[in-house]
Amino acid sequence: AMACPQRSLAQVQERVSAVHHSSSLSQQICLYDDWAPEYEQDVRVLEYRAPQLAAACLAAAFSALPHEAVVLDVACGTGLVCQELQKWGFCRMHGMDGSMGMLERARRKGLYQELKQCILGQEPLPAPTGHYDAVIIVGALSVGQVPSSVIPELLRVTKPGGMVCLTTRYNMINLPYVAELRAVLDGLEQRGLWEKITVQEADEWERATSALASYSHRSSSAAGLSQCARRGHEAVST
Repeated sequence: AMACPQRSLAQVQERVSAVHHSSSLSQQICLYDDWAPEYEQDVRVLEYRAPQLAAACLAAAFSALPHEAVVLDVACGTGLVCQELQKWGFCRMHGMDGSMGMLERARRKGLYQELKQCILGQEPLPAPTGHYDAVIIVGALSVGQVPSSVIPELLRVTKPGGMVCLTTRYNMINLPYVAELRAVLDGLEQRGLWEKITVQEADEWERATSALASYSHRSSSAAGLSQCARRGHEAVST
């Protein structure tokens, strides 16, 4: 198939806006399915650096051997984060995303041992409790995307002492979401379920947006982790 002509920055920003302001979840998933063939070409136009920044953040905070770790890439899209993590020695990767179009693109790369569809925030992650050495979610925690109430579920599937790495945007429209996310994280930390390891801010998230916050946290104990996943989710969703 012939490559599509490269879109301008304004055209790509328009597409990003359409996805973020879709009228329903089903419409949003259809938009992502349609975007999948040109997604990587478009994020190159945006100079989207979140996958590199997040992978470096996780690698710096991760104390075990990366090649032995089983990592879950949540909202994995076409596999950009997985490609970056491989550069740091992570090679046992599972991916989840709401878009089958994106998952098919990721599958073609052959980087993941397992890929599953999951509508984040609408259903539990299809993974056992305490299963992953690290869980990473990049680019999806923002207004109009994945709700902050998914955080306890990310913790649920992480091993006690395992790492959770997440990113969020700091642009103006996303500030209320950032405040909400921070409240969720602070609540988990106060309960001893979430120990902050690093917080990195970067000014060069992408050309469409100005800043990135990349967080790596370590979950503390098995009982605390499972309790948090249950109690935290219920509290956020009421």
